[in-house]
Amino acid sequence: MKIVISPDSFKGSISATEAAKEIAMGIKEVSPMIETIILPVADGGEGTLEPLIVATSGHIVQVEVHDPIGRPIRVEYGVLGDGETCVIEMAKASGLTLLEEEEKNPFHATTIGTGELIQHALDSGYRKFVIGIGGSATNDGGTGMLQALGMRFLDKEGKELVPGAKSLAKLHKIDVTTFDKRISESHFIIACDVDNPLTGPNGASAIFGPQKGVTPDLVETFDLLLYHLANKIEDETGISLHNRSGAGAAGGLGGAFLAFFPVELKPGIEVVLEAIDFTKQIENADFIITGEGKSDRQTLSGKAPIGIANVAKKHGIPVVLLSGIVEEASIPQLSNYFYKIASVVDGTVSKNESIQEAAYYLRVRTKEIMQSLIEKGV
Repeated sequence: MKIVISPDSFKGSISATEAAKEIAMGIKEVSPMIETIILPVADGGEGTLEPLIVATSGHIVQVEVHDPIGRPIRVEYGVLGDGETCVIEMAKASGLTLLEEEEKNPFHATTIGTGELIQHALDSGYRKFVIGIGGSATNDGGTGMLQALGMRFLDKEGKELVPGAKSLAKLHKIDVTTFDKRISESHFIIACDVDNPLTGPNGASAIFGPQKGVTPDLVETFDLLLYHLANKIEDETGISLHNRSGAGAAGGLGGAFLAFFPVELKPGIEVVLEAIDFTKQIENADFIITGEGKSDRQTLSGKAPIGIANVAKKHGIPVVLLSGIVEEASIPQLSNYFYKIASVVDGTVSKNESIQEAAYYLRVRTKEIMQSLIEKGV
């Protein structure tokens, strides 16, 4: 029997790679003869880098950049096993988790660090990029990233604007003449799971701004700043981002990519599965085991387990869902995609126990699942 083990991370508890190893150990404890393929995945947001590097035998590159509020920070990007493709998580340099609650400052937070990561990769000779843009702390429309790559944002007097959303009110002209020419020679695949436009009631500021420190009374202010930026981008490129699907991702970073980069926006799990050649990896598999921290109705909206289930269905491979928590009300819908559904948390294991002892309970549940399958003669 061959089983492919492809969980996402159990956020706040255990990484995708660690979860996959524990599940594999549980399988081997039941039957050492079962072949296991460890293939951790992610949905394109935070935590995407490690599974891709592990699955493709790639390597990590350490770089010093600037965090959202301008502090030097040492972070990493990855190079896939093909030796050609860079993987960058914007959250590593420009993410919300880098800031304490009192440090959130959407007027001044920038995506400069993300641009610095791209620049370093370009300097190192890379021209193929996979970029995850979830979890941003910024609402600058991607201008910080663009500035780090040589683009200039000027006021009426021709002076360059200070990075950050606040100065966008003074934006008069965008100067692209010094924008890094290597961008046009490259290809960027952006892992993006949101279709929000840049502006309006469903835009970056209204929907995602509050988690970054945009108070209700300032939502309109930030929306107008991005609207003004979109006007200037349209003047320069002819591209309207105001209502463009995906432009509102990561505080408008999605829009910056759409306007100035040779780019494809794809659902995160599709990007990941393509990068690790998932279809080839599951050839001749008898089962796939996937999972995540919590499975519920949101899982059905493009999360990693559903992406895996959709691919597996095309190849007639049954999928077992093993998650930390499975929302009971969602089980009927989830059952349309998964052969078997199991939760670490049940009447005998509490949520707190499942988080504190995730490795142990994943092995326990895996052994129970395997024994059940064997009893059924599967």
